[in-house]
This record gives sequence, C-alpha cells and structure tokens, in this order.
Amino acid sequence: MKLLGLIGHPLTHSFSADYFNKKFERLKLTDFNYALFDFIEISDIRRWAATHPDLLGLNVTIPFKEKIIPYLDQVDKNAKKIGAVNTIRIYNDTWKGYNTDYIGFRESLKKIIRSESKLNALILGCGGSAKTVSKVLLDMEIQFQMISRKESKDALSYDQLNSGNFISDSRLIINTTPLGMHPDINSLPAIEYNQISDKHILYDLVYNPEKTAFLLEGEKRGARIKNGLEMLYIQAEQSWKIWTNNLK
Repeated sequence: MKLLGLIGHPLTHSFSADYFNKKFERLKLTDFNYALFDFIEISDIRRWAATHPDLLGLNVTIPFKEKIIPYLDQVDKNAKKIGAVNTIRIYNDTWKGYNTDYIGFRESLKKIIRSESKLNALILGCGGSAKTVSKVLLDMEIQFQMISRKESKDALSYDQLNSGNFISDSRLIINTTPLGMHPDINSLPAIEYNQISDKHILYDLVYNPEKTAFLLEGEKRGARIKNGLEMLYIQAEQSWKIWTNNLK
C-alpha cells in the first residue's frame, strides 16, 4: 500500500481525502490510500512517519505550512522563495518540500479577475497561505497590502485598515485566514463590509462551507465572489504529479 495524507489542525473541514480516494477508485489504483493526520504539534512528525514506512508524500495545511520547513531535508527553490510548503515528497528517506498552492491560487485567481486592470489588493492574514498569495500577486504585478491582527513592518492592523479608505480603494480582497471555516462558519474577518461594493472581488481560500460569512457579506453587496475549491483541486493535481514522478 502506498500512503498519502494531509497534516494540519483542525482537519474537519478538509475535502482532500475524499478527492484523492475517489480519484484512486476512478483510476483503479487499489494500492493507494489518502488519509487525514491531525497533529497538534509538528515536532514529532519524523518519528511518527518512521512508523509508516509506506508513506509516499504529504500535503500540509494550517498551521504548519511554515513550521514544517525545519523538518525537511530539501526545499524546492520556488517554495523557498515563498517561505511556505504545502506538499512533501518522501523518496529514499529524503523529505523534499514544494509549494503547489502557488499555481493553484494563480490559475484560480485569473479566472475571476478576468481582464481587470489596475487592481489593488488586500490580503487578510499573514501566515503561510498569505505568503503564497503575496508571491502570486507580486508576479502578476498586482499591488497589495497585507492585514493582520497586529501592526508589523509588513502588515497593517485591522484597526488601521478600517480607519482609512483601504477597502474602498482595493477592489480585490483575499481572505487567507481560517475564519469562517467549518465548523466555525459564522466567524469572519473584522473589516468594514459597508465599504464593499459591486466593484469588488472577494476571494476566500476557505472552501468549506461553499460560501463563507466573508463571501456572503460581499455577495449581498454585489461583489464578485469565489472560494478556494478550484485552488484545492489544481494544487492537488500538482501534488499528485510530484508524488508519482518517481513511480513512472
């Protein structure tokens, strides 16, 4: 049996196991299995993996996309530039980290912004997913401002955001936080939603539920909205290519 899986916490929202195991069934890959591994602490990851000699690779989600890096033997150059890893290939006891979220978000974002020009963006959050999003926007030449609970050299606080014209002046707003994710579906980023209009695009990396409280606030004000499900599927297929590269 070849074992793949997802590490993170919490994982009750995740569609990854269902996606991959249906893929294996469709392709008649009876020797593959994908499982969810809920970790509170990441420090025991290599010792835990030693008890699973059939482990071929892992996906990584909140809150470990940055924290996993010290436990890897190698990091792909693109993941190193981003500073976050969401895919690990395990081959000959060597762990190598990759970032497939980059292409997942980039390709998904292109479809909703279409041919929009002169977009300014707000990135809500400053974790591993936010790093990936910021690299995509940088490469797409979209100016952005990061927003966090506390002010830092890289981010404004939510209080600073709400006291200015940042929301009305930034037509693309991307939520990279877990706020609104199942089962805490009523939580949402603390922004002034009355500044949202039909000229805005709201993108939420959360995909469960289909429409988060953040997206619903945008939708009722006429904004274009999109969740992270397509991003999940695109990055999953990129992960699959990485894991199976050595099996061909």
